[in-house]
Amino acid sequence: MSVLKSIDLIKSYDGKNALQGINLTVEKGDVYGLLGPNGAGKSTFLNIVVNLISKYSGTIFLFDQKKNKENLRQIGFVPQDLAIYEDISAYRNVKFFGGIYKLKGKELEERCEFALNAVGLWEHRKRNPITFSGGMKRRLNIACSIVHNPKFIILDEPTVGIDPQSRTCILDSIKALNKDGATIIYTSHYIEEVEAICNKVAIIDAGRIVEEGLISEVKEKYQKGNSYEFVFQHGIKAEEYFPDAAEYGIFTVNNRAIVTSLRDIALEDEVMEMLGEIDELISVGKYRPNLEDIFLTITGKELRDGSV
Repeated sequence: MSVLKSIDLIKSYDGKNALQGINLTVEKGDVYGLLGPNGAGKSTFLNIVVNLISKYSGTIFLFDQKKNKENLRQIGFVPQDLAIYEDISAYRNVKFFGGIYKLKGKELEERCEFALNAVGLWEHRKRNPITFSGGMKRRLNIACSIVHNPKFIILDEPTVGIDPQSRTCILDSIKALNKDGATIIYTSHYIEEVEAICNKVAIIDAGRIVEEGLISEVKEKYQKGNSYEFVFQHGIKAEEYFPDAAEYGIFTVNNRAIVTSLRDIALEDEVMEMLGEIDELISVGKYRPNLEDIFLTITGKELRDGSV
């Protein structure tokens, strides 16, 4: 069963298309990662799904039915911006959002306890969020979004600017929620998070899906047999030593020179010798692409630079 299916989704602002025909299917049980630079259309897409944007072209199906009030209530949405009240306790925050979904009495109490435990905040339930760290506020934001036991959870950049402990807690919570039956959409600029918790991925750029599928299959697609990885000390770029690097399919990311398009044995020997003579070289090995490499290959943008 598909939990989400978008067909030919188009959204325009001031005559420009923010989304240019998004066709995407999320199956029950998926943890689906959405990647893309800022302005690619990720948040616009999610806001359409949860009905925060109502004017668009195309069709949205939720749980194999056209989007409607009833199936929208089965979504838990965690927005980029915090949606909590800082001057009331964490417990009252979660209870308030549970009330919006018509939870009452013992069921509401049990769901509040579950949601706060899920994000590691039960012992802090009596504290006001104004006293929380940024990571704790993010975790409370998630608790408020899952109190009604949604079948489909959408998280838009839930780990921005938080401490490593809270990030680990959030990722573990997502895995646990998925194990308990929830289907997840997860967007992040931290590509290693997507690689760690998602089984599928879509890369969105300029309002279009430019790559999608099982992460294992996407990696396999960009794996090239005659490819190598040269690891350098901090700050070294192969392009500084080899001006024609791009022509030969060489690019540097995170201090690794990725050699991807060598076809001629003589050229291979030439490039291998050239890179091997760089004093700052630490190691050489076969190239195994990760999602960040693939993102860079497709879009030409690094996820963590100022343009993202």
